[in-house]
Amino acid sequence: MDGQEAVSVGIEAGITREDHLITAYRCHGIALGRGVSVYKLMSEMMGRSTGISKGKGGSMHMTLRKNKYYGGNGIVGAHVPVGTGVAFGIKYEKKKEVCAIVYGDGAANQGQVFEAANMAMLWKLPAVYICENNGFAMGTSCERSTANTKYYTKLTPVPGLKSTGMCLFAVREAVKFARDWCLQGKGPICLEVETYRYHGHSMSDAGTTYRTHEEVSKVRKEKDPIETVKRLILSNKVASESELKDIEKEIRQHVEEETKKARESPWPDPEKDLMTNVMATQSAKDFIRGVEYEQSHFP
Repeated sequence: MDGQEAVSVGIEAGITREDHLITAYRCHGIALGRGVSVYKLMSEMMGRSTGISKGKGGSMHMTLRKNKYYGGNGIVGAHVPVGTGVAFGIKYEKKKEVCAIVYGDGAANQGQVFEAANMAMLWKLPAVYICENNGFAMGTSCERSTANTKYYTKLTPVPGLKSTGMCLFAVREAVKFARDWCLQGKGPICLEVETYRYHGHSMSDAGTTYRTHEEVSKVRKEKDPIETVKRLILSNKVASESELKDIEKEIRQHVEEETKKARESPWPDPEKDLMTNVMATQSAKDFIRGVEYEQSHFP
């Protein structure tokens, strides 16, 4: 999420802990904001049994249901109907809550996104659709993947709003506006937050074949979300430069300690943990259904 920090922080700041959140595979910052500890997050990244998903979810599948956070989902766009279903549940139970549904510019072209948004508009569901537009779906630019690059208009007739995604205060205010919109019973709303990732899509992508080092350096120098907040803090005399350095040092030390602790944590036990935390209700007897309903293939 290096370069996209303002999005996850701004979204969390714009809603409340009573509200619901679901996202795709850029879930790490949102997971931290929802209350997942650094230790549990890093443990999950390393596949340890102490991870937030017991080492079975990995980088893309981190959830914390008690805090109304439903992941972390690996299939592009597939979580959007799920989040819309959460919004349906909120309306059905007549609660004053919203569901923030975060997806990328690549997922914005998926048919299921349009189907879900259509139902949300039809039933006036409290769904805040947030398109996290970082300019590229893997290595494919927006211009090469969609006929309409104005992502905040793509879910029409769902109303839309565009915000910079490089300033957490801008994201926060846009999300607060969207939340209030939904709570007034006006139905769903679509936000486009325009952001930028400094690195490639994944470890297998250097991120240099479809953009230049100069472009990345320019964005980092002029629009970096963390440096933007630092400048605002200093210019408004909220803290001194030395205080900010102390905070950063403390954070880095904490992350290093928690990462070391995670690295030393145990792996899942293949025999004991294979069937646990997989089904919603754990069966007293391990069972893998075969062709015949009563036939089990569990050894």
